[in-house]
Amino acid sequence: MLSRLPPASQGLLIANGVLFLMQMLLGQGTFEAFMLWPPMGFDPFSPGQNFQPWQLLTYGFLHGSIGHLLFNMLALYMFGAPLELTWGTRRFLAYYLICVAGAGLCQLAVGWWSLRNGGGAYPTLGASGGVFGLLLAYGMLFPNQRVMLLFPPIPMKARTFVILFGVAELVMGFTGWQPGVAHFAHLGGMLFGWLVIRYWRGQPPFGRRRPPARRM
Repeated sequence: MLSRLPPASQGLLIANGVLFLMQMLLGQGTFEAFMLWPPMGFDPFSPGQNFQPWQLLTYGFLHGSIGHLLFNMLALYMFGAPLELTWGTRRFLAYYLICVAGAGLCQLAVGWWSLRNGGGAYPTLGASGGVFGLLLAYGMLFPNQRVMLLFPPIPMKARTFVILFGVAELVMGFTGWQPGVAHFAHLGGMLFGWLVIRYWRGQPPFGRRRPPARRM
């Protein structure tokens, strides 16, 4: 099944799976320096529980549980392959990594705000920022394609699916109904994905559509 996938999607699935096995074998503490920590300070000689620039990408290849991994990899399998076949491998991989990093930047802002208001420091990990970026792109490129919810199993258009997920993440982020989940990182992945697609299309805020020529 993996051999039928385009190369970047296949590589991302394998990389996430291998790293999760390493987390289980070596322990989560071994990978602390690669999780995304809030901006408490930057110390290149003590890369443990503090922010380091590389964490904006590496956190997206680590997961906290088998369920967390399987959900993200299922979404990557469903939405990543058709996008890679449409865009090509280089553009797809660039898009995915930008969404991961963009989601990380949003989570850093949330972590900074939490620390300023007396919250604790905790790491973020998981591919969800990139996955939500893929979900957004799928809804924009294939808005009328039918997708199926898992719980409950209801078919709907991809555009509706994306809107529902976005609204749900926004509500849960502001209400705290699902603590321990980086909802604003998910939204950050969608935001940066939207910006990248607008940039590629030359649409505002990165460019202006030329007005249609007037017929004389």
